[in-house]
Amino acid sequence: MEIETACGPARVVIEGLAQGPAFLLALTHGAGGNVEAPDLLAVRDAAVRLGGAVARITQPYRVSGARAPGSAVRQDAAWIEIIAVLRDVVGLAAGPGEPLRLVQGGRSNGARVACRTAEAADAVAVIALAFPLHPPGRPDRSRAAELRIPGRKLLVVNGDRDPFGVPGRRAGARVVVLAGETHALSRNPAAVGRAVAAWLPRVLSLDRAAARKSACPPG
Repeated sequence: MEIETACGPARVVIEGLAQGPAFLLALTHGAGGNVEAPDLLAVRDAAVRLGGAVARITQPYRVSGARAPGSAVRQDAAWIEIIAVLRDVVGLAAGPGEPLRLVQGGRSNGARVACRTAEAADAVAVIALAFPLHPPGRPDRSRAAELRIPGRKLLVVNGDRDPFGVPGRRAGARVVVLAGETHALSRNPAAVGRAVAAWLPRVLSLDRAAARKSACPPG
């Protein structure tokens, strides 16, 4: 589906609606990437097995063909518009009851968007994959402040060979550092999925049997 924003249309693929989702996970890509990245797909699979609906979002600047996201203010504003529409669409599939809980996340620049907008989007938790702590070779330009999201749970998954740096441990956050992984997190995406499958049930108080099932992909 496409969602219109003030910055142009976003493209969204939603999976896991048929089961009457227990939560909504909104995921997005890195600056010049797409929603088919191996780590994003591993997170999607883990969340769907836990009973969630997963929306993989191609942001407006990428739909228009740009590789750089441009203004962070405009990017964040478009994200909030997208989330508002998704809440309505997925909420209808979930049926009546308590408002659907939102978890949002992304990789690299998408992780920054998810962190920066967590409060405005009223997300209960954030998944930050390959969070770019600083530009390569520039540790003096730290973005650690974006990881400070009071009142929200945070999972950070980075590779120990990431030239963008590795966030340190912080209160309210779980930081998973995968050995041998670079910024791409593509060497062992299943490990990314396992990190999410172990963390989400505790954060959302999900059924433990579903959590065990999600940790073991079918086949």
